[in-house]
This record gives sequence, structure tokens and C-alpha cells, in this order.
Amino acid sequence: MTNDAASFPEDLVDGILRIAEETGVTPETLHLAAQFRVIGWVVGFAEHPSRDESWRELVLRTGTDAGRAEAERARQRLGAREREELRSGRLAGYLHTALRHLVERPDEPHRRCGLLPPEELAALDALAGPVRPLPDRRFHELFEDRVRLHPEAVAAEQGERAWTYAELNARANQVAWSLLRGGLCGEDRVAVVSERTLEWLAAVLGVFKAGGCYLPLEPQFPAARIAAVLRRSDCRRILAGPQVPHLDEALCELPGTEVTELVQLLEAADAAGQSGEDPGVAVTGGQLAYIYFTSGSTGEPKGAMCEHAGFLNHLLAKVEDLGVGEGDVVAQTAPQCFDISLWQLVSALLVGGRTHIVEQDVLLDVPRFLETLDRAGVQVVQLVPSYLDVLLATLAENPRELPTLHCVSVTGEALKKELVERWFAAFPGVRLVNAYGLTETSDDTNHEVMSRVPHERSVPIGRPIRNVRVHIVDEWLEPVPLGSAGEIVFSGVCVGRGYVNDEERTRAAFVRHPRRPDERLYRSGDFGRWLPSKSLEYLGRRDSQVKVNGFRIEIGEIENRLVQVPGVRDGAVVVAGSAGRPQLVAYYTGADAPSADELGARLAAVLPGYMVPRRRYRIEALPLTDNGKTDRKALTARAAVPEEADGTDGFEEPATPTEQRVARLWSEVLRVPVESVGRHSGFSEFGGTSLSALRLVVALDRVVTVKDLAGIATVAELAGLLDRRAAGS
Repeated sequence: MTNDAASFPEDLVDGILRIAEETGVTPETLHLAAQFRVIGWVVGFAEHPSRDESWRELVLRTGTDAGRAEAERARQRLGAREREELRSGRLAGYLHTALRHLVERPDEPHRRCGLLPPEELAALDALAGPVRPLPDRRFHELFEDRVRLHPEAVAAEQGERAWTYAELNARANQVAWSLLRGGLCGEDRVAVVSERTLEWLAAVLGVFKAGGCYLPLEPQFPAARIAAVLRRSDCRRILAGPQVPHLDEALCELPGTEVTELVQLLEAADAAGQSGEDPGVAVTGGQLAYIYFTSGSTGEPKGAMCEHAGFLNHLLAKVEDLGVGEGDVVAQTAPQCFDISLWQLVSALLVGGRTHIVEQDVLLDVPRFLETLDRAGVQVVQLVPSYLDVLLATLAENPRELPTLHCVSVTGEALKKELVERWFAAFPGVRLVNAYGLTETSDDTNHEVMSRVPHERSVPIGRPIRNVRVHIVDEWLEPVPLGSAGEIVFSGVCVGRGYVNDEERTRAAFVRHPRRPDERLYRSGDFGRWLPSKSLEYLGRRDSQVKVNGFRIEIGEIENRLVQVPGVRDGAVVVAGSAGRPQLVAYYTGADAPSADELGARLAAVLPGYMVPRRRYRIEALPLTDNGKTDRKALTARAAVPEEADGTDGFEEPATPTEQRVARLWSEVLRVPVESVGRHSGFSEFGGTSLSALRLVVALDRVVTVKDLAGIATVAELAGLLDRRAAGS
């Protein structure tokens, strides 16, 4: 027996000796097996993740040479403090519990035996979000209360246009009555395909009032994407804004789909003198509120279904944690297909505030955006970290006050501590909120509300919001110790219903809570751990899902579309660039495969723009690992090589001083080697986005605009424009 045995109760020592004799191993092997079980659970080490392996089988496996080597590899994962804790402390307590299970239930699966003591389980449960009463009302009903309180107050504005609460409510009711007259029933899907306008807001509210399920689509989506979303969601009703270029093409595959022009609907209702009274349709908390489609690994997007109770709970959490009050202005900045667009659009309407819809051309001009925040008196705004980076760079060159701003929320990408430091150096009195959540959990579930730079080494993703329970578990959904890494899973009112018409993926991600069988549990695929501050630290993902420019993307969906292109024999997509500025890179094979430009056009016909790899390379064959699988590490390394070394023909060095300056700035903005930037290099091919275009505009002292850059393809073309502007022509 080990020296630790001196602390074991006599009956436990007797049990260890008995099981050792029965299994034909030494007592030290039993101790090692129990230790291996504890270490694997604490540090996430599991080379043989069998749920049904018994304690006796674990002992016999640990008794082999391979088993002892495996246990030693697990021990090497421990830090010095954890090694000490195996002798005295929490880990020693877990070890005693594991040995107790082993001797008392040797033939039971060891993974089904929990090791946490009741007091630690209680401490984990206490990390749930605060319990708050949730009104048995729906969002749109609470909005109607506000309409009665202050009908003449401005509810929403877009550019120079503004609607009062009474005007917005009347138009939303006109939409609702039109849907009801058309036979809309509860939970029927209604797609809204519109730019971000006041009419879009009226349509969203109208769908809720009629008891329908809101389904957002962006007008710029390709026809194949629109058709796929409508088909998967069984949507037969569309409210369309003007100029949806691919809608008719998408509907060729979906006969019988009813399309209503949104502006015409509202104009006709006004002309007919329709009163726009509240329809008063009964809507329950468990009824579907909306479906947001995210990228799917099988080649088809997946639609996350969320209910009214989770939707309202999230809105109330935003109001509470971001400090939205009566008269406050919340900026609406996110694209329609991004789930955060919804709380930005309607949260202020719960408390008598105002929604300011920031148009896309304003967002792409940072000085104009800052002017808009000031002029509109915005109190709350949400941005992705990469945009906040550009905003701070702009303010560093041209400082200005934002006197009404009191809270900035960031989401969609990892928030770096350096960016937090820069923010509070510029705006020490404006809170910064790091928000984390998933579409499947009614948007954000955690808020890290900061009034100063956090002490932790990385920026936490925060504590759970009201009525949300966050759990850190192992691969068998067993809770892991406080501070240990595990999968982040959710329960409570936030958890959605699953993926629409997709039972297989729903079963994989939405499961029953092992300790509360009446509750749904959502498996996020994200990994994290609890910090001593009781905030959550994000540690990454377990699968091929990545975030690019704030959008969650399944690499598998792009690859499925890639190999469907005629002439492409095989293909793979990897992520290159930095963590803050990732870019998608596609490699493909096939003697008859199209050119990189043609491939990009074909992918753009079936995928949203943010999912189309900006860099695309045809190669002879994909590299393989020893076991015959695509060697993604090799492709990722290759993607980091300067472009001309990847076989690009026609590379020319920048020729003029202006071209050399542009190439240098291009390199700094896109974080690529300057030697890889030729005079014919394309901005988008290096992963250039609207945000990096903003950075380039700032670096060029705003001699050009983002709109100018939209029509410029190469270094030489941009240099030519700069030379002409300098010459005054």
C-alpha cells in the first residue's frame, strides 16, 4: 500500500486488500487505478473514454504495462499544487471517494459514480444566475403597456426618420392583422427579408403579435441559401422589403410561398384607414418566438428554435445588466441574421427607451458612426471587438467625447485584455460588458460587467444572467470540480427547443438534464472553467466550428459546398491569420476544377459572403496524415506562407514609391508578410474585410473612403488612385 493509506479508514483498507486479492493485482495498482480515474476527471485526460467500463476493468487495465504508462501520462498533466492536493486537500477527498466506490461497487461503471461531495455540488449549483420572477407576459404585450404609458414618445429612429410608440404599434398591428387575415396560425414561420429599417422593426413586432415565428433573412443572401432556409423551416410566408435581388430565383424551387411587399402592405393599410388595434392573440411562454439559422457541418444550415420565455428573459437581463432605462437610446448595429440583432432592436422598447437603427454605410465610416452615437444620444451600444479596435484607433487620432454613452457591450469574438486596457484608458467612466452566449440558448447567457481592467490573465466571459444555469461537465455530463476545465452546458429557461426539422442534430446537442429529468440541457461544444471570481473563463471549442468576423461557422458546411462545385475532386478549408483576425483559406483539387475566381463566384451563389473563403488555391493533391486523413496542420501551415510561395503566377514587386507604401500598409493592416504583397495582390484574397478596410482608410489618413476601396482590387489600382488624388485630378 502507498503512504497515503495511513489516512484511510480501516474498512476501506480491508476492502482494498479484498479487491486486490480478487483481481490478482497489488493494492498499489488499485490505488493507481483510483488515482488515474480522479486525475483524468480533473484534468480532462481520457484516452479510453468508455462510459461502461467497470471499476474492476479499470483496475485490470491499469495493471498492464500500457495502463501504467497511460496513468503516468495523466499524472504528468498535473501541476505542482494539484500533485500536493493528491496527498491532502480536495483531490485527496476525491481519491478516497473513488476508492470507496471501487471496493463497494467494483462491477459498476466507474464513470457513473460521481466523485463530488454534496457541499461542492451545492457550491456549483450556487453559481447559477440570480433567480428573478419572469412575468407571465410576452415581450410584445409589455411593449403595448409602454405604448399606453407614453404613446407620443419616440420609439425608434433610422437616419432622419422617427416613429413614436403609437406609430410603431399601429404599423406592427397592421402587419399582424394582415398575417391573421391570411390564415396565420400559432408558430407558423414568417420570414422577414428586409434591410434594417423601421419597417423591419414593425414586421418583427407584427409577427410576434400575430403569434407567428420570426425567421430573419438578409436581402443579399444567395438564392440557394434563401431556398434552403425556407425549405428547412417549412416557411410559406414572406414579408419582403424592396430590392431583394435573389428572392424570385429562390422561390422557383418553392411554389406556393406567399410573398407580401412590406412597404406596400403598410401603405395600403394607411390608405384604407385601418386602425391598427392590438390583435390580442394568446401567446404562451413555451411558444416559438423565432428561428435563427447558423452554419451546419453537414452542408445544410441548422435553425435554432427559441421560445418566448427564453427570449423575454434575455431581454430583461440586457435591461438589468446594461442599465437600459426609460428614455435611454440603444443602438441597433448587427446584421439581421446575427441573433444579437434582436435584443438590440427591441430591448429599449420594454422600458420606454428608444432604438436607433444605425445604417450600414454609417457603420463603415467610423467618424460618421461616432458622430451618430453623439448626435443620437446613444447610451448603450454593442460591437464586435475588431470594430472596437478600429473605433479606438480612430479616437486616438481624433479624440472626441461621447457624453451620453454609459455602456458598451462586446461579443462575437474573444475580447483581448489589451483592448480592455485601451478602452478604459480612453473612457474610464464607461462600463464594458463582455457578453457570451449561443443562438441555441436565446442569445447571451453570461455577462462580465467591467468598470476597470480585470485582474485575471484573460478577460472572463462573465457570470450567468438571470434564471440561467451554467454547468461545467465532463464528456459524460458529470460535473467537474470547481476550477477544472470541461464542456460548458446550459439548463433553465434559456435553452431553446432544438433545431427545426433536424432530429439527429437536436438529439446530439439537446439532452435531458441528468439530475433534473424534466429540464432540457444544451451541450455547447465550448470549453471553459469557473474562476475564483465566480466568472467563467472561455477555453475554446471541441469541434470544427470557428468564429470569423463574429459569425459562428462550421468548416464542414463550406467543405461540403466546395466539393459540390463541378470539377472539384476534393477540398478542405482551414483557418489562417491571427486569433483576432482569422481568415478562411480553401484548397481544392481536380484537373477540371475552376479557377480561384470562378470557384469564389460559385461558392458565393450558395453561401453567405462571410462564409466564402477569401483565399482559394488549386493544388495537385491534399496532403495526408499517416492514417490517410487530410493533414489539416500541413494545410494551415501552408496557408501562412506568403502568397507567391503557394504557386501564384505573375507575382510582381510593388514598383513605385506609392505602391510600396500601399503594400507596407496593406501588410500591417492584414498582418501578412510584406514580401507576399505584390502590385497585383488582391485585398480580399488576403482575408480583407470591411473592418480591415476601415483600418486601411485610417492608415491612409482618410484620403480614400471605404466606398472607394470597394471598387479597387489591387495594390497598383489603389496606388494609382492615391497618386491621382495627390495630383489634384
